[in-house]
Parts: sequence; structure tokens; C-alpha cells
Amino acid sequence: MAGGINSSGGNSGGRRSRRRNGFSEINVTPMVDVMLVLLIIFMVAAPMLTEGVKVDLPQAKASPLQDQDKPLNIYVQKDGKISLETNPILIDEIANKLKAIAGEKVDTRIFIRGDKGLDYGRMMRVVGEVNAAGFSKIALITDQIDEAPVKK
Repeated sequence: MAGGINSSGGNSGGRRSRRRNGFSEINVTPMVDVMLVLLIIFMVAAPMLTEGVKVDLPQAKASPLQDQDKPLNIYVQKDGKISLETNPILIDEIANKLKAIAGEKVDTRIFIRGDKGLDYGRMMRVVGEVNAAGFSKIALITDQIDEAPVKK
């Protein structure tokens, strides 16, 4: 008498009612693995993407400037060669090139990176040319001094 009733709710052919329900959850482990690999790749590759001219900067105790917009970089190398970003220029071309790049935005920040072995007069001539072009936000860039705390 009890043989006709099964645990599937009285339905004959119990296999049919035991339908396989798929997982309703997404397995995020492979996605996390891929994201971590991409993170590591970008962390290793990012320092290699920076471009510039090699200049041995002097050190100072000044704090870094807060970035608002992308400044223009002028590099003055130890031998006196000048570069605007990565393009070599003559000192007499500084004003024209800056005006061509910045246009009417005379509030554009100009970062001047001069080698510490450079003649001070040469550096001031570059600053004077930038200032004569109408730009007033000029910063001389240095490296941070790594000071160990003095123990008494």
C-alpha cells in the first residue's frame, strides 16, 4: 500500500521531478585571478612608460607641488642643452614654443628642471625667457632630500 507513494511527491517517474538546478551564483575566482595578474603587469609597466630627459637634479627641503593640470617641463642639461618636454630647442625659441603649446593660457605651470652642475646664470636666463614669454607660474624642480631623523 505504501509502495505506490514515493519521496518525490507521489509523482511516478521520480527522475523527472528531480530536475538539475544550475548554479545561480557566478564564480568570481577566475575573474579575481585575471584582475590580479593585470594589476601586477600594470604596476611593473607603469614606471617604464614615463618619458623624459635625464637630468641630475639638486636636492631641497621643499614639499612637492599639488597637481591641478599637466605642466610643461623644460629640461636644462649639464652641458647647457635645453629640451621642452622631449624636444630639443634653442634658448631663443623658448618663448615662441611655449606660446604655441599653451596658447593664451599664460597661467599654465612651467616646471624647469636644471642639472645641479649647471651654471646659475644659464639657469636664470632660461627662467627669464619663460617669464618674458608671459608665464608667471614657474617652478624649479628638485629632488627630495632623504634625511634621517637626528637622535639626541
